[in-house]
Amino acid sequence: MKIKSLMLLTTGAALVTTGAMADGHMAGSMTLVSWGGAYQISQQRAYSDPYAEMNEGLEVIWDESSAEAVARLRAMNEAGNVTWDVVDVVAADAMRLCDEGLAMEIDHDEVLAPGDDGSTPTEDFGDLIVSDCFVPQIVYSTAFGYRNDVEEWNGAEPSSVCDVFDLETFPGQRSLERRPIANLEWALICDGVAIEDVYDTLETDEGLDRAFAMLDTIKDQTVWWSAGADTPQLLADGEVVLGSTYNGRLFSLIEEQGQPVNMLWDWQMFDLDGWIIPAGLPEDRLARALDFLRFATDTQRLADQAQYISYGPARASSAPLVGTHADLGIEMAPHMPTDPANSENTFLFNYEWWADYRDDMDARFQAWLAQ
Repeated sequence: MKIKSLMLLTTGAALVTTGAMADGHMAGSMTLVSWGGAYQISQQRAYSDPYAEMNEGLEVIWDESSAEAVARLRAMNEAGNVTWDVVDVVAADAMRLCDEGLAMEIDHDEVLAPGDDGSTPTEDFGDLIVSDCFVPQIVYSTAFGYRNDVEEWNGAEPSSVCDVFDLETFPGQRSLERRPIANLEWALICDGVAIEDVYDTLETDEGLDRAFAMLDTIKDQTVWWSAGADTPQLLADGEVVLGSTYNGRLFSLIEEQGQPVNMLWDWQMFDLDGWIIPAGLPEDRLARALDFLRFATDTQRLADQAQYISYGPARASSAPLVGTHADLGIEMAPHMPTDPANSENTFLFNYEWWADYRDDMDARFQAWLAQ
C-alpha cells in the first residue's frame, strides 16, 4: 500500500500515523535487522542509540540476519508472523521484496525529513531511490584487501582486480563471496568484456560459460565467504593473501586494527544499502518503524554514520557534514569508496538486472560450486 494518509507531529523527528496519534501509542519495542560487525555498530551509534535516548523506555532489539532477509521475510509472511520492524537490505533485495509485496511502499517526500539544505527527500536522495519501498542509507563497495607482507610476491603488489586471477604473480589463497554478484562481473571484465557489455553478455549461455570458465581458473585456490567478517579475519590470520569484502570491513581491519593489509580499489563494485519496512505490521509497530525511519535517515544522522565507518551517506546534503572519525580522528573522505582517488575504475550494480535474474544466477552459481 502507498502511505499517503499520514500526519506529522513536529516534536523532534516524530512521525506517526493518524491512528497512532489518536491513541498516542507507538510500540514500546522495535526489532531492527542488519548485517552485524562494524556496519551494525555504526548504525547503533549513529541511529538507534540517540533514538533510544530520545524515547525513554524503548527496547531496541538487533537481529543480524540481513543476508537472509528475502528468505526469512517470505517465510514470516507465509506463517503470518512478521517479527521484524525495520530491515536493512541491499538495493536488489529491496526491489525483490517490493515486487513480491513483502515490503511496504512509501511516499518518500511525505515519510522522510527534508534535507538540511531545503531539498525534498526525492531531490536529496536523487537516483539512489531505486524502489518505492527502499530508503537508501549508504553507498558502499565490495573491494579487495591484500596482505602487504607476502614473501612469495617478491615485492609486487596487486594494482588491478584482474590480479585476483593471476596465480603466477600473486600465488596464495583468495577469498570471494559465496554468491554470483560481483564475481560474475569481475570474471567477464578480466576476460576482456567491455564494461557496458557485461550484463548483455551474462544474459547469454556463452557469456555465462565465459564467466564461470574464468572463475574456474582460481576455484581451487578460493575460500568462499558468507559473512562480511570472514575475509578480514582470514586476512588477519594469513589464511588468505587476497580477498573481497565490504570496504568498511577493510577500513576497520587496516585503520582500527592496524593489520598489514592494503586496499585494492580497482573495479570496486558499488552498491546501495538502505531500509525497508515489512508489509502488514500492526499499527503501533508501524508507527514506531516510521518514526525511527524519519529520524535515522535525516541529513545529520546519515552524516553521523560516516564518523564510524567508511561508507558514503546516501543524501547529497549529508556529504558536506562528513568529517573525522569519531575515535581515530582521521579524515574520513579519503577512505570513502566515492572519493575521486579511489573511484577511477568503478562498476555500479545494475539493480534491475539482478532483481530479475538473481534466483536463476544463484541456482547456477551454487550448482557450479558443488561441482
